[in-house]
Amino acid sequence: MEEQLSTPRKDRTKEHFQQALVDLIKEKGFLAVTVKDIVQYSRYNRSTFYIHYHDKFHLADDLLHTKLQGLEEAVGIPYQSDRYIHTVDLNARSFGIITYIHENRKFFDLINYPDTIPGIHTEFPQTILKIYQEKFQFHTVNNTPVDMDYFTRYTAYGFYGLLTNWINTNFEASPEEFIKELIKLSRTHIESVRYTGEI
Repeated sequence: MEEQLSTPRKDRTKEHFQQALVDLIKEKGFLAVTVKDIVQYSRYNRSTFYIHYHDKFHLADDLLHTKLQGLEEAVGIPYQSDRYIHTVDLNARSFGIITYIHENRKFFDLINYPDTIPGIHTEFPQTILKIYQEKFQFHTVNNTPVDMDYFTRYTAYGFYGLLTNWINTNFEASPEEFIKELIKLSRTHIESVRYTGEI
């Protein structure tokens, strides 16, 4: 397979393969999916598939990392770098990550399937932790002294737990309702937050 520069047409083709994989995993499980299934479902031929991917594992890895990279990028959209924002000032725009997950819910719903995309159950929470560790600094309510590494992990994994519950309930709450509850919870232990990642 030759490495080629990205173009809108090639990106669309890869997106079609990725969406085919998502749908087929939900239909028959990852292990049962073949390259033949993918090209038939997406209405391409094998040669086109192999221009982009070595095999279905390469496709799955690209899909997973594309979506998780998008998750990281979505986090910083509402923020200005190195400025503190008090949790009393948080609003729906502060949670671009929630909008992103909801817009890509067909992918994130894969966590509900036992035979699913390899790595999603480990790399998804690891990405949330990475975001909390590398892109934010927190001040506790009343400047309560705590071990900030513990605090960051506690907060990140708590957030991940709420995300997975939201996904497991088939996004029963609207993004706006979910964000409203997240803001309420944030105010119980976070005084302010500073975004330290890239804009």
